This record gives sequence, structure tokens and C-alpha cells, in this order.
Amino acid sequence: MARTNGIVKPASQDLVHVTVLRTERLSPHWMRITLGGGEIDRFTPMGYDQWFRIFLPLGGDEGLERLPAKAHKIFGYLKYLRIPDGVRPVMRNYTVREFRPGTGDAGAELDVDFVLHGSGPTAGPASRWAQAAEPGESVVLIDEGLRFNPERGVDRVLLVGDETAVPAIAGICASLPVDATGVAILEVPTADDVLEFPAPAGIDVRWIARDADAKPGTAALEALQALPSPASGTHAYIAGEQELPTSARRHLVAQGMDKNAVSFLGYWRVGAASPAPKSQQAVAAEH
Repeated sequence: MARTNGIVKPASQDLVHVTVLRTERLSPHWMRITLGGGEIDRFTPMGYDQWFRIFLPLGGDEGLERLPAKAHKIFGYLKYLRIPDGVRPVMRNYTVREFRPGTGDAGAELDVDFVLHGSGPTAGPASRWAQAAEPGESVVLIDEGLRFNPERGVDRVLLVGDETAVPAIAGICASLPVDATGVAILEVPTADDVLEFPAPAGIDVRWIARDADAKPGTAALEALQALPSPASGTHAYIAGEQELPTSARRHLVAQGMDKNAVSFLGYWRVGAASPAPKSQQAVAAEH
């Protein structure tokens, strides 16, 4: 696995065509989509916070068939943009919630948990797709690897995120050694959105349901700031609304933590969600 600036890249980044196998509404703000079939055997699970580009067929399967190789790279992305609006798939970034290898009786399966932001015109294109997805629909994936680099430490961790980081933190906890220790702080919109997951006994998992009018990430940041300074050898991972990882990293470094021991990434920004194609904006406005 190639490593660049702490990022762990996958062995292959080819287009992987798969289909929707099942959908499950987990909570008011969570929808689980299980993918498989097609070329799922070409997807190599890496554990931890493995993430990927997903291309959603909001304009039908024709757009998926027209996707260029390396659509996530500059020249491939330019070719992707040449696919006409109304046909061009929507591209978004998501995390592997769980990967189950194939057995003699069943093929491999990949669970993806979508955060649902509103409904109708207030929902983003990925959220709308997840709420309406049906078994048999096609999607395309490009593996992107890990942001949580295990070489930075797995024995003592500090994991912090809002709801968009819950799948990543759950994946990290599932990949840690059984004797790992640390704290995981997870902020979600409501108490009904708490999704318990397995973690080593030494990981103190703390859920926070934020106030309805609070900015996402604020409660998680306050909980982090209330903790004692991290012990030597701690690997911190912070993700979510971009102000959370930026402010959290600044706080940890001010406490004396080596900045190279902090893995952080902004998944999104309040008020700056990626727009849908014009054709999809028109469809949303009609409903």
C-alpha cells in the first residue's frame, strides 16, 4: 500500500461496478445501503476508515457506462464533466461501514451508511438517492484508501467526529487491536441516531446528541476540550464539519501533541454542500 503524507492508498483504483442489494432505515438520520454483485470481488477491504468515491446514477445507467477511468483524477475528472448534465452521475465521498467477504453461499457485501439531511428540496442528491434507492440499482466505486494511517499508532487513540464520521470511527474501532485504549467522541443530531458498534473494551465510546439549533461539531469539540491532555503515544483522528477537525487539531497541538500524530479531515462545511446537477435541482424543486 502506497503512503503519501500519511494517506494510505489502495493497491488499485479502478472503476468497480456494483449493485444495490438491500436498504435499511436505521434511524431518523441514517440509511444503510448494502452493495454487492457485479465487480464487488475487485474491491479490497483495508479496514479502518477506508473511503471511496461513489457515482450515483441520478440520470440513469447510461451515465455510469460513460464514466472514464480515473474519474477522480484531474484529466479523468475533466472527461467526467463532459458527460451531459442530466446523464452525468453524481460523485460523492463515502466510508466503508462494513465489508463482509464472500462465502460459498453468498457473495461479498459492502455496507454504506448515508446521513440523511432533510427531504425533498432540502436534501442533497446523495441523501435523496439513498432514501429512494431500490435493490438492483447500479453504482460505481473508486477506492481511495485510508486517512487513518495505522503506522501513527493503534494502541492508544483519540477519535472525534460528528455524524458524518461515525462510519469511519466505527470502522477504526473494528480494526484496532483488542487491547487498544482511548476515547471516542461521536456527535449525532438526536439521541435516536446513536448507533452502537463493537469496540475494544479499553475504548471509552461517548455519544453526544447535540441541541437542535447547535452548529454540527461544536458539542464534540467542547467534549474534546474538556478531556485531559492526551498521553504520549496517542494517535488522534478527527473528522466531520470542517471547523471541527481544524479547531480540534489546533487545540491538541497547543496541548503539546505532535501534529504528525493527528489525522484530520473536513468532510463537509455548513452552508457549502456540493450542489446537485442543474437537472437534479429542477427535479428537486418540483417535489
